[in-house]
Amino acid sequence: MGNRGMEDLIPLVNKMQDAFSAIGQNSQLDLPQIAVVGGQSAGKSSVLENFVGKDFLPRGSGIVTRRPLVLQLINCPTEYAEFLHCKGKKFTDFDEVRGEIEAETDRITGQNKGISPVPINLRVYSPHVLNLTLVDLPGMTKVPVGDQPADIEQQIRDMLYQFVTKDNCLLLAVSPANSDLANSDALKIAKEVDPQGQRTIGVITKLDLMDEGTDAREILENKLLPLRRGYIGVVNRSQKDIDGKKDITAAMAAERKFFLTHPGYRHLAERMGTPYLQKTLNQQLTNHIRDTLPGLRAKLQSQLLSIEKEVEEYKNFRPDDPSRKTKALLQMVQQFSVDFEKRIEGSGDQIDTAELSGGARINRIFHERFPFELVKVCVPYRTVCVTGLFTPDMAFETIVKRQIGKIKEPCQKCVDMVISELVNTVRQCTQKCSDKLAQYPMLREEMEKIVTQHIRDRESRTKDQVMLLIDIELAYMNTNHEDFIGFANAQQRSSQVAQKKQTGSKVIRKGWLTINNIGIMKGGAKEYWFVLTAESLSWYKDDEEKEKKYMLQVDNLRLRDVEKSFMSSKQIFALFNTEQRNVYKDYRQLELACESQEEIDGWKASFLRAGVYPERSDSGDGENGSDNLMHSMDPQLERQVETIRNLVDSYMAIVNKTIRDLMPKTIMYLMINNTKEFINAELLANLYHSGDQNSLMEESQEQAHHRDEMLRMYHALKEALNIIGDISTTTITTAMPPPVDDSWLRPGRAGGSENGGEGWKEVNCSGGRYCTNEGRAGGWGNGGEGWKEVNCSGGRYCTNEGRAGGWGNGIIIKNAI
Repeated sequence: MGNRGMEDLIPLVNKMQDAFSAIGQNSQLDLPQIAVVGGQSAGKSSVLENFVGKDFLPRGSGIVTRRPLVLQLINCPTEYAEFLHCKGKKFTDFDEVRGEIEAETDRITGQNKGISPVPINLRVYSPHVLNLTLVDLPGMTKVPVGDQPADIEQQIRDMLYQFVTKDNCLLLAVSPANSDLANSDALKIAKEVDPQGQRTIGVITKLDLMDEGTDAREILENKLLPLRRGYIGVVNRSQKDIDGKKDITAAMAAERKFFLTHPGYRHLAERMGTPYLQKTLNQQLTNHIRDTLPGLRAKLQSQLLSIEKEVEEYKNFRPDDPSRKTKALLQMVQQFSVDFEKRIEGSGDQIDTAELSGGARINRIFHERFPFELVKVCVPYRTVCVTGLFTPDMAFETIVKRQIGKIKEPCQKCVDMVISELVNTVRQCTQKCSDKLAQYPMLREEMEKIVTQHIRDRESRTKDQVMLLIDIELAYMNTNHEDFIGFANAQQRSSQVAQKKQTGSKVIRKGWLTINNIGIMKGGAKEYWFVLTAESLSWYKDDEEKEKKYMLQVDNLRLRDVEKSFMSSKQIFALFNTEQRNVYKDYRQLELACESQEEIDGWKASFLRAGVYPERSDSGDGENGSDNLMHSMDPQLERQVETIRNLVDSYMAIVNKTIRDLMPKTIMYLMINNTKEFINAELLANLYHSGDQNSLMEESQEQAHHRDEMLRMYHALKEALNIIGDISTTTITTAMPPPVDDSWLRPGRAGGSENGGEGWKEVNCSGGRYCTNEGRAGGWGNGGEGWKEVNCSGGRYCTNEGRAGGWGNGIIIKNAI
């Protein structure tokens, strides 16, 4: 081989390949190897059989190679074969090898032409082979057959790309000589994945089947579609020879004779044929392995470091160790407690930034949803009419008690919403937060069940306490409260008007809303920047608030929900005037749209603060009737009604303020803080009390599989690094061949020279042919006339004149035919 110090490189890489194949990680690594690619019936299998000197690969029509075959050839005095999936079994009959390949292929892919990327590893020991590792890949196909899916071409392409896109993989591009090389599937793939031509070795088959009077000399001389590593021609057995059981040794002798006697190839005979191809591949793979060893070592070390910490926990792992289970249980409960508290407090790195969760959602319930529900049920009582049977005091007390009684429903709803969020938080903690907890599905399920049950048990206690707060408010009307307006002040309507004017300029909310009901003829729905105060609703062109579009007074406005159209994904609500007037220009109502229901709820709560209440189902007739009745009352009765309204407004504001303050505190104390304490103090005891600890701490099958896989990967990486450590990289290597004109390989180029020049020229005159590439800067040489070919009078003259930096200066080859 001329490189004796490196003869062991290929067998050592084979060991690494076997180590990783055994754990199913072969396709994930970038080990140096040669991938054999080409179209169907290009002769790939015949080339491999010629290397071994035996018939051992499946043959037939259509797709025969349906799984990658990793073929490791090892020079050895005895001749036999071994499969990685049949360890210890030696195959001396190569017909049995073929049968085992077919059986193993069918085991994974089925018997009707299916394909699979899972490789078959075959090692062949023989005195007739050189150390070599090749991957035989399925041939490119266009039309599905049998049970193959319609996208079989794409599936095969994806499989090929798993191998050929790796930088450490050399490409053996097999193309038949009796078809147009420009349409070669193998060279097409090479052009896509190796545009610089650094990794591609060309093989031309079926030279003996070309039409009479034609040859592939220009290809083999690396003139037509040149490759940096060049082309090597081989002659395989014909189908007739295979059917007639022609011996491969005899076929190799016939191949040698073909190249020596063919007038177009005899000057290339020493660089053609299967033996030369095998020797070349051995040398190039050996050199390639040496070149890629430093990068491969660094990659393996990086992978080892990334899993070392996790593997350290698994080295002395004993599944049935009771002390390990006890320790793991304590750690899981502690971790769950920490995760739950972090989610409630909104700290840590487990918070979902895409949407509100945990404590953030509970906070929104306390300060947006609950106040909105509270005000919604306590609004209009304008239908109240005072008759002579009631004194103002009695009317006030009756109305206030009725309004306080309505608070019970939103308070209970608030508790239900908080419970729902707590249960969701527990589920998120058991399923998303802790990766370790996922290792024990029984423990996770039991933990979630116990904590959820505790939250449900606290529900009745919390609701009873909330109802007690309402009953306390009903028990006594404290009209001496410092914030109560009093009977005297209630008659001073002007003071309230003045107060509203003082707060009218205070901004309640800002944000983007879409005006939904503007007709298409007038521009369609548009988004504006809205500003809401206690007196008005204004909207601007943008959030700089420089160009005001309109300002709408909020007096006499009400709010109602609007069903969204089937073409819109936005949530819609509308503002309308209780006096049946147009709200905006010639529109009876102003429809406003938001992206989500949460935004709608936020805006509704803000409108409530501005005094714009939701429409009630009975509000229309009641309010109109009340207004008509008030206009029909005498002035004294009207003043009494207005006084009671002011008194109720004042007292209910005190009650609402108290409830809004006490509800979050009550729920936090009785529900949320209590759940935290339960998890910290009692969860572990409940888990021990729940049943058998062995079944509770039984790890999942996925975790056991993951642990075993990580340990195998760790040992395989260590073994690979030890193998690489034994290799001496100070041995002699062979330099890469000089660059060629690879412009045809580069995407988006139609051929021609790289940096100018005239490119390839062909002239036919008087039966002769003249072909030259003049002055191709960036080609093999630095100027000169390039290649010249002249055919005239039955003679052939080929010269390479004065190519500085090329293969030589003035090399002249003459052939007289």
